[in-house]
Amino acid sequence: MDAINSAISFIKEQYKTNEFIPLHIPHFGGNEKKYLIETIDSTFVSSVGAYVDQFELMMQTITETKKAVAVVNGTAGIQVALRLIGVKAGDEVLTQALTFVATANAIAYQNATPIFLDVDLDTMGLSPKAVAVFLEEFGDLREDGCYNKKTGKRIGACLPMHTFGFPVHLEELIKVCDAWKIPLLEDAAESLGSEYRGRPTGSFGKLAAFSFNGNKIVTCGGGGAIVTNDLKLGEKGKYLTTTAKIPHQYEYVHDEMGYNFRMPNLNAALACAQLEQLNKFLDNKRELAQDYKVFFETNGIKFRTETPGTKANYWLMCVELENKGERDLFLKTTNSNAVMTRPIWQLMYRLPMYENCQKDKQINAEFLEERIVNIPSSVR
Repeated sequence: MDAINSAISFIKEQYKTNEFIPLHIPHFGGNEKKYLIETIDSTFVSSVGAYVDQFELMMQTITETKKAVAVVNGTAGIQVALRLIGVKAGDEVLTQALTFVATANAIAYQNATPIFLDVDLDTMGLSPKAVAVFLEEFGDLREDGCYNKKTGKRIGACLPMHTFGFPVHLEELIKVCDAWKIPLLEDAAESLGSEYRGRPTGSFGKLAAFSFNGNKIVTCGGGGAIVTNDLKLGEKGKYLTTTAKIPHQYEYVHDEMGYNFRMPNLNAALACAQLEQLNKFLDNKRELAQDYKVFFETNGIKFRTETPGTKANYWLMCVELENKGERDLFLKTTNSNAVMTRPIWQLMYRLPMYENCQKDKQINAEFLEERIVNIPSSVR
């Protein structure tokens, strides 16, 4: 209890307040108001406008990819990316149970089924070893891809999520997926600004999706982006997310089922102003993470840090408690003292809509589920 009380005092000291401290709030310290006013004055506040184009170019630069597509939110980005990568109704997708529900929902939206595999303890993201073990037991490699021996269904994609901005072991995971002819799609919703071996997350998979929800490191209220180094897929993504309309000066012709997943120019203006500050946000959060690390290690609590060869954005910072009892005490005490903390997500197969999905033993995921707590991580 003494360590928890010390943590409460330390967190309040970091944010210089005795008022309620949220988990993660946006920081608007740049050109947000200026760009919003410009957008309103232009009257282009909907899905067509200069800031949508600028946002896409900025995302291409930040992620070192060839094409970015602005979308309405990160979930929509994953859904469309799954379609672009070739996932069809009846297919299965390898992913992790330790994730935000949007990862699994996006798979279900494509009328596909998630298979939940374990995570690594160090990254909290999909484990290459778990994927390899699963495929060695259930994989059936054919000319047109990999099939599941148990269900007879095609495994259309592998969808790792970079938990809290900590990159998964991408090199090993890509090697396994390539050997089994399974395309990789990165759920990079939480990892904008994170790096794996000197390259941005989102630049490794066939495609990737990012989120700009109100609690993300960079926000535009909502919003998301699909990125890829495959220009053909990128152009197809832009086409599908803008209702699959054939370009014409005045005619409305749509030649396949598309989506109205467009990001409004108003949101894009806010996103551009936020992206301009990304490096400053990253530096600020890394300084906070270092301060947290020193404090928590001194007080006998494990603070989660980036793995070797990676650079985390430290979007949501977290501690690992000794057991579920300690976790629950930490949650109750901090929240009762105006410091918002929250547990990691409930594992997806515990939810009623995914309880019948195939899964492995989930040893690491269940260990982490009982111990990980997010702590206030806003820019100071």
